[in-house]
Amino acid sequence: MEKIVHKTMNVNGINMHVAEIGDGPAVLFLHGFPDLWYSWRHQMLHLSSKGFRAIAPDLRGYGDTDAPASASSYTYLHIVGDIVALIDSLGLEQVFLVGHDFGAIIAWQLCLFRPDRVKAFINLSVPFMPRHPYLSVVQGLRAAFGDDFYMCKFQEPGEVEGVFASAETANIMRRFLSNHDPAPLIFPKEIPLPAILQAPAELPSWLTEEDVNYYATKFDKSGFTGGLNYYRALDLSWELTAPWMGSKVVVPTLFIIGDQDLTISFPGTKEFISGGGSKKDVPNLEEIIIMEGVGHFINHEKPDEVNNHMTEFFKKF
Repeated sequence: MEKIVHKTMNVNGINMHVAEIGDGPAVLFLHGFPDLWYSWRHQMLHLSSKGFRAIAPDLRGYGDTDAPASASSYTYLHIVGDIVALIDSLGLEQVFLVGHDFGAIIAWQLCLFRPDRVKAFINLSVPFMPRHPYLSVVQGLRAAFGDDFYMCKFQEPGEVEGVFASAETANIMRRFLSNHDPAPLIFPKEIPLPAILQAPAELPSWLTEEDVNYYATKFDKSGFTGGLNYYRALDLSWELTAPWMGSKVVVPTLFIIGDQDLTISFPGTKEFISGGGSKKDVPNLEEIIIMEGVGHFINHEKPDEVNNHMTEFFKKF
């Protein structure tokens, strides 16, 4: 870990913290919520040992990267703009791309907007969801899961932040990172949110107190608003991406998911996995790997298997 180099780069009008290690073909990692560049520590060390240059930023709003105040500054176009500017600033023409959770959503959009910048793509956990012609993202989620679904709960500025502020940040991280339930993440009104966010009695084997404390230190400093703003910009992103309606993701893609991932319950995920719409929307989807007994934070939980899949896939190009 001490060999990982950290630097701050000015990209797309913000200062972005970037972690990097290795030489060779570049692999760019995009994290999700509530996560950081640190999510990719196992993958960065492995791929750098296999002849790749591993690059992992704290995305806009996270960690040591700037966090604009307005939720309207967190649309797909803003975040993809940050990533394209980062690729340019690193002097790269193309990158291998890896995304997880909301980072996977952003990665799909990067492949959609700028396929010329991505050599090949590995997506963890979140399938490609074509833009609905008249139903916005949050409307679709409300229709599927109701107002108590976590992404819907995240829409109200200040409400979730207040609950998070009343809890110990380390416990919040233990709760999220330990999640191993494929059921939809619901915050029922009759159950206080602090009770839902209660940490497990014991950490899973893949998560250490050192890991939790690293996250807690960073989120104690930055707060959670930056990450929550991604969800608050979902409907604005839906509006702004109308020009890409019906577009296909043409980048060569590998999709990996655990069978206990919470995204299994999302509308369209099972259909994507079974192949119903995947080849139509992602014609160069080369393989779908389902890992048994694995939850959402797959890159933490099963780093060796994920690392091997990544190495084998990227070495084909």
